[in-house]
Amino acid sequence: QVLLVESGGGLVQAGGSLRLSCAASGITFRSYTMAWFRQAAGKEREFVAAIRRNGGYTYFEDSVKGRFTISRDNAKNTVYLQMNSLIPEDTAVYYCAATSTEILSNIRNAAAYAHWGQGTQVTVSS
Repeated sequence: QVLLVESGGGLVQAGGSLRLSCAASGITFRSYTMAWFRQAAGKEREFVAAIRRNGGYTYFEDSVKGRFTISRDNAKNTVYLQMNSLIPEDTAVYYCAATSTEILSNIRNAAAYAHWGQGTQVTVSS
């Protein structure tokens, strides 16, 4: 059984930071591209960031570039999302996702990810 369990969400003031974690089990973690998506109330789920299997390549949605970083620890089966300089527009439920495919054209496409976590709420107050 594949499990992705997110943690680290919460309420933070604008300009603050949060670090999300996603612990994976039931998969060969080092063989999976990992990603973070988010969904704000009333909006569609959107891509935030992704990191390829060996951690050598990362991808970001334009609005978070320079503020968010994604990293992974293959020994701990965990992927992280460090979020700095948070703004109210970052408020959303953040989801961890995993895919065993390496089709780079799909890396920002939620449909490419077979496994999802339950989500963690991030709320940024102004």
